[in-house]
Amino acid sequence: MLRSMPSLRPSLTRALLILVAIVAWLLIGSLGGAAQGKLSQVQTNDAAAFLPSSAESTLAAEASREFVESPALPALVVLTPQDGGPVSDEQVAAVTEVAQSFPDHAVPGTDETWADYLTAEPVVTPSQDGEALLVIYSLDADRAEDLIGDEESVTNAFVTDLRATLLDELGASADSAGELGLNAWVTGPAGFVADLVTAFGGIDGVLLIVALVAVLLILVVVYRSPLLPLVVILTAVFGLCLAGLVVYTLADAGTIVLNGQAQGILSILVVGASVDYALLLVARYREELRHAEHPAEAMRRAWRACLEPIAASAGTVIAGVLCLLLSDLGSNRSLGPVAAIGIASALLAALTLLPAILLVAGRRSRGFFWPRVPRPAAADAPAAPDVTTQGAGGLWGRLARWVAHRARRVWVVTAVVLLGFAAFLPTFDASGTSDSDVFRTEVDAVTGEQVLAEHFPAGAVQPITVIVPEADATAVSEAVAAVEGVEAVAPYTGAPAGAPGSGDAPPLVVDGDIRLDVTTTAPSDTVEAQDTVRDVRTVAHATSPDALVGGAAAEKVDTIDAAQRDLQVIVPIVLVVIVLILMLLLRSVVAALLLLVANVLSFAATLGLGAILFEHVFDFPGADPTVPLFAFVFLVALGVDYSIFLMTRVREESVRDGTHVGVVRGLAVTGGVITSAGVVLATTFAALAVIPLLFLVQLAFLVAFGVLLDTFVVRSLLVPALVHDLGDRAWWPARIGARRTGTRVAAPAVEVPAVEVPAVEAPAVERPTGGRPDAG
Repeated sequence: MLRSMPSLRPSLTRALLILVAIVAWLLIGSLGGAAQGKLSQVQTNDAAAFLPSSAESTLAAEASREFVESPALPALVVLTPQDGGPVSDEQVAAVTEVAQSFPDHAVPGTDETWADYLTAEPVVTPSQDGEALLVIYSLDADRAEDLIGDEESVTNAFVTDLRATLLDELGASADSAGELGLNAWVTGPAGFVADLVTAFGGIDGVLLIVALVAVLLILVVVYRSPLLPLVVILTAVFGLCLAGLVVYTLADAGTIVLNGQAQGILSILVVGASVDYALLLVARYREELRHAEHPAEAMRRAWRACLEPIAASAGTVIAGVLCLLLSDLGSNRSLGPVAAIGIASALLAALTLLPAILLVAGRRSRGFFWPRVPRPAAADAPAAPDVTTQGAGGLWGRLARWVAHRARRVWVVTAVVLLGFAAFLPTFDASGTSDSDVFRTEVDAVTGEQVLAEHFPAGAVQPITVIVPEADATAVSEAVAAVEGVEAVAPYTGAPAGAPGSGDAPPLVVDGDIRLDVTTTAPSDTVEAQDTVRDVRTVAHATSPDALVGGAAAEKVDTIDAAQRDLQVIVPIVLVVIVLILMLLLRSVVAALLLLVANVLSFAATLGLGAILFEHVFDFPGADPTVPLFAFVFLVALGVDYSIFLMTRVREESVRDGTHVGVVRGLAVTGGVITSAGVVLATTFAALAVIPLLFLVQLAFLVAFGVLLDTFVVRSLLVPALVHDLGDRAWWPARIGARRTGTRVAAPAVEVPAVEVPAVEAPAVERPTGGRPDAG
């Protein structure tokens, strides 16, 4: 009995560690689950808040604040008779009564009324053609993002209540004309924000469900086990809880900024990365179970073997996304730390929670693989066939030999095809879109803006604002009025729009400056209005060098310019960071540069194909400038991940038997598991398309297709063929060939059945000498 005591200590320590890990993650899950559901409460979706302080529109906005007590966020109600005729006096009276009484409505969950959130009395204005009414509500922009009852923002609550009131008291909505025969739409900046929040509402529900169900189905096919896929999904869910807890805490404290798109990408990134890392660890664990008596020993070997490649891949993605901190746009900067937190959470869940769950049943832990339970092979069992011999190694073994026999032809043809698609890269239109093009489904704000443009000056609600010295006001006004796309120029008087005598009031002068309001013929959120802003800036600066041109359209222009600058600055930095990581990991300059060039070519081909499909098949109206930037960061960083898993195994085999043999073995052994991981990641990113927003639909396609291209073409054909063709030179300055003894070492036992995921081995892993045919 005394002799058995030392053997009990490791098992007791192991049981204690497993218990601590599971209890800690249960605590994280309870806290993180609640935080995940509250992420929308700490979002900031105001585009103006993301602009750099040096942007001209930001400087103009600061100067414009001196002319008003509080900046306004307009909510516009457009009403038209259902029969298309003129608005009757009865209809005008009814709308006026509802418009003036609505500010007295109680704000849900507070003791205030909506009047406390408005900067001016609502204004009812008939159109010149007499066929429409416009009601303008001016929300206090400084309070628009405040939360009501810790549930929703002021803007969203206001628009929701306003739409309900129009339906209740007038019977009017976009779909119903009611007794008065009026249709009504709530649009304007506040309407767009509310509809955007509604669209992002799918992030917490539909998006996550779609992603998890799709991944679960793939895992069932991969593992052919009812239990193991649930364990992997559970790991991903707890990883997401940890990410949600950290992100919510930091966003609530104001340390980081979270917006809707970052939250959506966070969910997808954590699920995809967690499952990828789990696939690699479980594959190696399955292999080790065939050579170890106790599951704990198998997990120890698998964990140590997978630690370096998994940590290196996670570090590559984290380093890549953190480069977004160099962005001029706050929306891009916010995604950097949010995505990094997500990847780190996925890494921790895969390396701690997953092993704990898989070992919780002790010696019976093999049952997680039921009905295909891996068991130790008999001592006299024949060794697995060498994947370098003819006819052995399954599908990936045959592909590896095929690539090796035609290496130069394979990489040349593959590169030419990728270059052909990449040639269309310059045609990718990322010059920006109108706000109305952002939504892929019909929404109230978009339809209302179209009706508004038919009956009212489109740019009157959010005019271009020009701040000029009083002495230059007349000259600038005349010059701007002559610009194509400008309908009217008027000095700001401080009197409420539409008030009696407001047109005769003198211009308001603040610190020697006058504000000119420039009405455009196109709505402020359109590409046409952005072109007008650029022309207005040209003539205004030429007439008065101190002039500042701002407004909603100008903010859009500055956002596009900042995004294009980010693309030019961040892309080279990401490339440098990734190639340095690869050099350190592979200890080779040539291999690192080869992988980087291959992944950049894959990205260029993806964007080129995207340009063709977006314009000629999907008929998209263009793309936001951040789409190629985000696609680049994710595709290059994630694409390098799979190359890391491949090349670490290739390098290990090359050290023993040379590069030509190493390529064949590395591709044969890693093919199945990396392909499964690529399909999982592509599926999770494709789930972003369920959110009906143009930006996310385009990003979903580019990343999903790019990951599949990298998995099935770049990592399976291009990279192995190039490395095989270069031979030992691929590892320069290291001398791989010199390290061989000249005696062929038996290939490790590799099983690559068509229905099982093969294992991944990391280089230089210490292994006990017992229990393996290839030991020593």
